[in-house]
Amino acid sequence: MLLSIQDLKVAFRMGKADGLMQRQLAVKGVSFDVPENSTVALVGESGSGKSVTAMSILNLLPSNAEREGRVLFQGRDLLHSSTRELQAIRGKDIACVFQDPMSSLNPVFDVATQICEPLMKHMGLSRRQALARAEELLNEVGIPEPKRRLKAYPHEMSGGQQQRVMIAVALACSPKLLIADEPTTALDVTIQRQVMELLARLKQSLKMSLLFISHDLGVVGEISDQVVVMRHGQVRENAPVEKIFNDPQDAYTKALLACRPSLAGNPARLIVIDDHIAGRSAATETKAKDPDAPVVLEVSGLHKSFWLKDGLFGRREFKAVKGVSFQLKRGHTLGVVGESGSGKTTMGLALLRLHEQGGGTMGGQALFDGRDLLKMNGADWQQMRRRIQVVFQNPYASLNPRFTIAQTLREPMEIHGIGANAAEREATAIALLRRVGLDEGAMAKYPHEFSGGQRQRIAIARCLTLRPEVLVLDEAVSALDVSVQAQVLNLLKDLQDEFGLSYIFISHDLAVVKFISDEVLVMQNGDVVEQAATAELVAAPRQEYTRRLLGAVPRGYQGQVAQVG
Repeated sequence: MLLSIQDLKVAFRMGKADGLMQRQLAVKGVSFDVPENSTVALVGESGSGKSVTAMSILNLLPSNAEREGRVLFQGRDLLHSSTRELQAIRGKDIACVFQDPMSSLNPVFDVATQICEPLMKHMGLSRRQALARAEELLNEVGIPEPKRRLKAYPHEMSGGQQQRVMIAVALACSPKLLIADEPTTALDVTIQRQVMELLARLKQSLKMSLLFISHDLGVVGEISDQVVVMRHGQVRENAPVEKIFNDPQDAYTKALLACRPSLAGNPARLIVIDDHIAGRSAATETKAKDPDAPVVLEVSGLHKSFWLKDGLFGRREFKAVKGVSFQLKRGHTLGVVGESGSGKTTMGLALLRLHEQGGGTMGGQALFDGRDLLKMNGADWQQMRRRIQVVFQNPYASLNPRFTIAQTLREPMEIHGIGANAAEREATAIALLRRVGLDEGAMAKYPHEFSGGQRQRIAIARCLTLRPEVLVLDEAVSALDVSVQAQVLNLLKDLQDEFGLSYIFISHDLAVVKFISDEVLVMQNGDVVEQAATAELVAAPRQEYTRRLLGAVPRGYQGQVAQVG
């Protein structure tokens, strides 16, 4: 057995209260094995303890962590190994790939330096030998022009390329075990599939084992041999991947499988984990859409470009959006899909005129209530901004960390003169919090005191304080666990039914777009390559690019493990 975790407990010291040290138990007696040349997946929601369990293997935990139990790597207990012994293992026998490569790669060192470091430290290679091996590694992980890319810095590469560099660093010394902690969560579905195929291929060629951590059973079903399902620091189920998908035993495992949107079928509502475990049905019907609803937003020929530096004094024009046209009806949702760099976010922000200070040119027409959003100015635009709002991908970055939730919700109402007085605005804020599933107790708290899903609900409530007619949702659920994602998607449908809201829903995940959208607009390199009703587009896509996006959506276990491609 390569790795055996036995009755692992991890607690965090939280400081003293009444003279006693307070401890938060995050992992509560976890046990599982990772055989040689196999892939074991740790699955669970945020807070389930899966990342803490994995980071305990090499003691990559904060200084206030306390570990008990046994972590046997090739028969050697790593829990009782010294720091020097662990440093000899880290990067050589056991390596890690993390979720955010920009946080893991050093921004002041080029790619060559970061790949060469473990080769020189653990393998004893000279700088020249390490550079030659680094070029080979970049080629193995699919980086084009590897020799030139060795001189690049992390910020000069796309997210998918950064993740490939991180994998190259991790694999430099041919480790026996690779720990991949949410390595594809923040990536487009097409890049996600490429990374999964890469990991599966390298695992086979290097004969290494893979501990793959994710919250998405759809992803791990395509790459894993064994699945360990965790919740609240405990193992709920541990079984081969085919048994997890074909005959799950634990109610929580069944709920995780049920709550993710899929390309097969289109339920009125997604099942939420707690409801599924309690046996409550989620078959509530949503309001039928009016096919003759009035058009609230009509966009034609929208284009946006940026000036990029070219040489010492020159510049060149980069066309990010190249003539987008669509109509959005009241109470309907337009899904906008495409890979990173396709122009979908730029298009949404251009409508909101949030790119005006970024240089470049913008043109076309965006008629909202008969008036062109792109040509309005001054007080007219300020008033119109009440009616078209945005929800961003990262709610923590878009919520002021120094404002309480009460201040966050009251501020837009005060700016736009909504509510007769402070008491009325307070009552409106509380009512909206309740509408998005939070109680009055949230008013006095700060954003950091809430989970990602709760923060996104607060961001939605803040938009609703202005009583908007159109919401632009820019990857609003892509960073959320599948269970929290289901709750937010259901909430968006409920709010649309109740208030008649129209959505522009920007996403790279066609399964999510299929669930919430009435019509889909597919973008590639700034152009609209396909536009159709959602059911029609999913059933019979006309463009190869659309078919590729659909084919990249994780479908879970299909009977072949580690054969992703």
